[in-house]
Order: sequence, then C-alpha cells, then structure tokens
Amino acid sequence: APPRSGGAGRRVPGTVLALGTVSLVTDISSEMVTAVLPLYLVLGLGLSPLQFGFLDGLFNGAAAIVRLLGGYAADHGRGHKRVAGLGYALSALSRIGLLLAGGATAGIAAALATDRVGKGIRTAPRDALITLSSPPEALGRSFGVHRAMDTTGALLGPLAAFALLWATADAYDAVFVVSFCVGLLGVLLLVLYVPAHQPAPPPLIPAPRRRKAFGALRDPAFRRILAAASLLGAATVGDAFVYLLLQQRLDLPVGWFPLLPLGAAACYLLLAIPAGRIADRVGRRLPFLYGHLALLGVYATLLAPVGGPALLLLAPVLALLGVFYATTDGVLMALAGPVLPADGRAGGLAVLQTGQALARMLAAAGFGAAWTLWGTGPALWAALSALLVALVGGWALLPRNPVDAPAPGKPGTQIPERRTA
Repeated sequence: APPRSGGAGRRVPGTVLALGTVSLVTDISSEMVTAVLPLYLVLGLGLSPLQFGFLDGLFNGAAAIVRLLGGYAADHGRGHKRVAGLGYALSALSRIGLLLAGGATAGIAAALATDRVGKGIRTAPRDALITLSSPPEALGRSFGVHRAMDTTGALLGPLAAFALLWATADAYDAVFVVSFCVGLLGVLLLVLYVPAHQPAPPPLIPAPRRRKAFGALRDPAFRRILAAASLLGAATVGDAFVYLLLQQRLDLPVGWFPLLPLGAAACYLLLAIPAGRIADRVGRRLPFLYGHLALLGVYATLLAPVGGPALLLLAPVLALLGVFYATTDGVLMALAGPVLPADGRAGGLAVLQTGQALARMLAAAGFGAAWTLWGTGPALWAALSALLVALVGGWALLPRNPVDAPAPGKPGTQIPERRTA
C-alpha cells in the first residue's frame, strides 16, 4: 500500500505500474490487428457507413454488457485479478481466431467479438484494482499514469504491424501470430507482478456496504455521474468515423489511413499524466467537461472550410481528439471510484462503463444512419448540436461534492459532511 503521508501524492503505487505494463503489452497486441479494420470493412468489404456503425456499435455494446458480469464476478470473493486475467486471456486467444478465420467474414467477426468480450470482462476489475491500490486524493495521477502506459502500447502496435508487413511481404498471418505471442506475454505479466489482493484506502466520504450488482445505483451522487457520462456518451461519435471523415475530406492515400490514430494517441500519451494531476488539484468535474469541449472542437474543425495543406485540418483534429481522451477517460474513473464502496467498486465501475458504452453504441449507429441518409455535413451538424445539449446537461448533472474537491491538505480545502437524502 502507498504511504499515507509525506510523499504519498508524489508516488505511484507499484500495482498501478504493473497494470500499466500489462495494458501496454496487451495494447501492442490489440492495435497490431485493429489499426486497419475501419478501412478494411468500409473500403475492402464495401460496407456502408450505416452497416459499419451498426457492427461497431454491436461489438462495443456486447462488450459493455459483459462488463457487468465481469464487475460482479470480481467483487464476489474479491477476485479482481482472476477476472481481469480471464479477460486478457480471451483477447490473446482471439488472435488465433483471426489466424484460423482466413478471409471468412463470419470468422473475423467472431474473433473480433471475442476480443471485445475479453476487453469488457477485464476493464472494470482492472480499474477497481487501480482505485483500491491508490489513495483517493491521487486517483487522477494513478489513472493518468496507467492510461499513458496503455496509450504507449496503442502507439507501438500499428508501428509493429507495419514493420512486420514490410519484413514479411504483407504476410498477415505473421502479424496474427506475433500479436498472439505478445498478448500471451501480457497475461504472464499480470500473473507474475500484479498482487491478487489490495488493501482498500478509506474513502473520502463514508459509503454503506453493498454487495448487490446494482447497489451503486442507490447512491444519488453515483446516479448523477452515470447520467452525465451516458448523456455525453450519446453525443460522442466513434474514433473510426472521425478517421474515415478525415480520409474522405483530405483524400488521403489508403496506406496512410492506419497511421491516423497515432497522432491522437501521441497527444493522449503526452497529456494523460498532467491531466490526471490537474484533476486531483482542481477537482475532476471540470476537466471531464472541458474534455468534451475539445471533442466539440473536433466536430467544428471537420465542418470548417479549411483549405491548403492537409496538415491544417489533420493536426487540430488529432490533437483535440487526444485532449478529449486525456481529460475524460481516466478522470471519469477517478471521479466515480471514491463514491463506491470497496467491496462493490468493480461492479459500480462496470455499471458506469456499461452505461457510457451503450450510449456510445447508440451514437455510432445514429451517426452512421445520418451519414448514409443525409451525408457527412448534416450528420456532423447533428452530432455537434447533440453534444452542445449534452454538455449543458452534464454541467447540471455532475455533482459538486467532496469527491470532486481538491486533495485534502491543500490550502483552503475543507471536506464537508455528507448529507443524506
């Protein structure tokens, strides 16, 4: 357990670093095979944006529902490590599924579904381990460090895939085999270096003990966080659509398309830790909302009549997308974690992640339908308008409570008593 005084705010627990290493290695494995999927499905197989949006939303929605089972199983008997390990193992085995599928669309879809299910199972227990091994006032920093390491893997994965394809003359089977081996390494790192049990730090505010799967929904503060995250998620266009819009707008060569996520990932990597530290100091509510303002800037930039070099459009969109993830992904978990009791944290985080993911599934399907029926311009205007409304709703919904206050011990900080309804 991290020390409670002195340098507590300056140290990152070893469990967080170990989980970050596991995520880094696993993301290398995952991104090696997913960097080209949007282009392959839309341009290679000829799917319409509506069909792609439906499939992408379906996979994400299935993973979101599985998160509830993973969270509940992790809280039952405090088996966070075992459940997370199962999820990582499923993702690694899905690479073998891609290898065996050949060119069969059904086999590829089954392998991708297995990967998403594995991700859904492991996410809540992993994030619960981070919250249980970190002091509440330093959760933003811990999640920032973990997300930075995770994003490093997202950067290295596509580069490793392109290096393999270049060295093996486009042998995709080699990419799948190496991806499986790297994923298996991630599972071994989890088994060897992540502790099975974590001492839970005391929460900033007292919370009743609940072991029911949806017990977190009884807490008014958690319900408001869930409602705000779901509302904003319903106005979040998926990354794949952003990259497809960039490729269409700039008429980029097909070979450059898989490199687009690297720009956003690099910005995310640079900002994840500073964003977490700022959230710990000023409160996590405002960075989360400001991050969605950055996403609003992505929509507005894609709508702007920008001429000249492609970099004038490409750089702002990718940078703003990186800012969006750096200030929302881990910050939301840091905001919600201390509200939840230690013995129900994985389940509560799973409920939050599921609500957000299902909302984003609807957003993906809706944007795909709007793009197919109306075209890119009207679809983007609809997304921008929906996000503006969601930002107003999120501002009103997110609670201003002790969990969202600066860390204890800062000048002028006082933790008031919690009021019960």
